[in-house]
Amino acid sequence: MKILAIRGLNLASLEGEFAIDFRSEPLRSAGLFAITGNTGAGKTTILDAMCLALYKRLPRLENVKHEVKVETSGKTTVSENDVRTILRRGKHKGYAEVDFLAVDGNEYRIRWSVSRTNSSPTGNLTAATHDLTNLTTDEHRKLSADESKNELPRLIGLEYEQFTRAVLLAQGKFSNLSDICDATGLSRAAVSRIM
Repeated sequence: MKILAIRGLNLASLEGEFAIDFRSEPLRSAGLFAITGNTGAGKTTILDAMCLALYKRLPRLENVKHEVKVETSGKTTVSENDVRTILRRGKHKGYAEVDFLAVDGNEYRIRWSVSRTNSSPTGNLTAATHDLTNLTTDEHRKLSADESKNELPRLIGLEYEQFTRAVLLAQGKFSNLSDICDATGLSRAAVSRIM
């Protein structure tokens, strides 16, 4: 599996649309690159968008142990570990989208999206949707919860837990680095030089 592009709209600290296309310069020819910026600039949100689109999960919410209810508008509340809370405050819709080359050789676009009722920034959060488009065959379909859980890891080649250990080491998970070093045979010094 290879990530080809990451896009999003109104996610956490990133207002409006954003797009990162790894098929275009300068990223196309960059071997290694860094995502840098000030605190709150949206670095983690870019990585969250990738996980959200692919797995409907957010690494930043994995450590939320309790079910605190957060008022979103009027009569509705959601848990603080509900991935829909990534929708930027004051916005009525958002999405996370990833283009990727799957293990079956086809290119796909996966989109997780959420909105508020009545297209209002104060409306109730709706159920999130998960859409998959095969860019090679131009086939598009909405995924059921079972399809999201079972088919996507097959196309990606990794379960969520494997992805967040092998591809994306989320913020707050750097203590797991020694496990990765042990599993891959890399020395901690070699990994430190890479980072």
